[in-house]
Amino acid sequence: MKIETLHNLFLECNTVCTDTRKVDNNNMFFALSGENFNGNTFAKEALAKGAKYAIIDDKNYKTADNTILVENSLKTLQELATYHRDYLGVKIISLTGSNGKTTTKELINVVLSKKYNTTATIGNLNNHIGVPLTLLAMTKDTEIGIVEMGANHKKEIEFLCQIAKPDYGYITNFGKAHLEGFGSTEGVIEGKSELYHYLTSNNKFVFFNADDSIQKQKLLQYFKKVGFSTDDTNYFKIELLESNPYVTFEFEGTKIKSNLIGEYNFTNLCAAAIIGKYFNVELLNIKQAIESYTPTNNRSQIIKKDSNTIILDAYNANPSSMEVALKNFSSQDYKNKVVVLGDMFELGSSASVEHQNIVNLAISLDIDQIILLGENFLKTKANSSKVIQYRSFDDFKNNYKSITNSALLIKGSRGMALERALELL
Repeated sequence: MKIETLHNLFLECNTVCTDTRKVDNNNMFFALSGENFNGNTFAKEALAKGAKYAIIDDKNYKTADNTILVENSLKTLQELATYHRDYLGVKIISLTGSNGKTTTKELINVVLSKKYNTTATIGNLNNHIGVPLTLLAMTKDTEIGIVEMGANHKKEIEFLCQIAKPDYGYITNFGKAHLEGFGSTEGVIEGKSELYHYLTSNNKFVFFNADDSIQKQKLLQYFKKVGFSTDDTNYFKIELLESNPYVTFEFEGTKIKSNLIGEYNFTNLCAAAIIGKYFNVELLNIKQAIESYTPTNNRSQIIKKDSNTIILDAYNANPSSMEVALKNFSSQDYKNKVVVLGDMFELGSSASVEHQNIVNLAISLDIDQIILLGENFLKTKANSSKVIQYRSFDDFKNNYKSITNSALLIKGSRGMALERALELL
């Protein structure tokens, strides 16, 4: 079936779906397969639950006229998303980076929503499936699409750019994330920079942090750009006023107090502010949008629980984000500071060194107790009475001593699911 014919069928539907548990009436279901399952086996169930069409790539499961056989369901999903993006002609802002992608995406969305109808990536659906789903969620009413792009190896961002065809882009930062796939920090820089390469090669617009020497150098000769800086007057000047614990900054003579903690969130806020300014959102509306945004989903949340103040930053972790989180926590005016740190994943051969570096850093900071969870942290050498090591979360759960009258930072990779610690504290 030609993609334009499939797109006409898609326009008859209210959305696409890849999970029979979420199928609703009038959906277009795509049977996507993985290493351990065959998505085609769910097509019949999807139709029974109300899906209008089921897209399959195995002829053995073609059971009705509304079961549409294609060569490859995933590739067809991606091609349909690109066709729909072109059909709408919507402006697309894409962003990637090692840390802060989702928070920055949400900030940009709340700011631009003050003036435009926007559609943004839901949660962190930012991969080769999530990006197409985001594009296909856009409608004729969408004026600006905000598409988050994640990657754990080179050429992935390049591929996602071919699907989304962004008109604008921003990279949050380059950090020690997914080193197993990228190979090194240099590999991370090369991989994430694929977004800027796409934009500059296609004469598109770039937003950037002019205080980031890597970004500044890469864009030195490029003219379609808008940047922000704390001291370079060639770009939007933004001043950090406070980050104890919430980030307050000044932009265009206006003081903006966010609900985000940590100086590491300052650049995320800056990006949202300058992007709003570029798209002619009134300054007062930028201020209102940022000040109304409250983080969720285990990202830099401050939670009061009995006598404890908890900073829950357990959505994910890598050496770069762990370092800035620890330094920020150490600088706060809390008494009896406790950190609960979980293993960092996807570090490959660097895992041992990077976990030891984090332990050494934590010991050196103004932190009273350091609780380490996971096999990687268990292997580290921690010659300090401040440190307690547990092999797993269950080991911690069964043996920890009650913590009261403390400030706690909880941070670890997604696989550690350290939000479970809230039940214990």
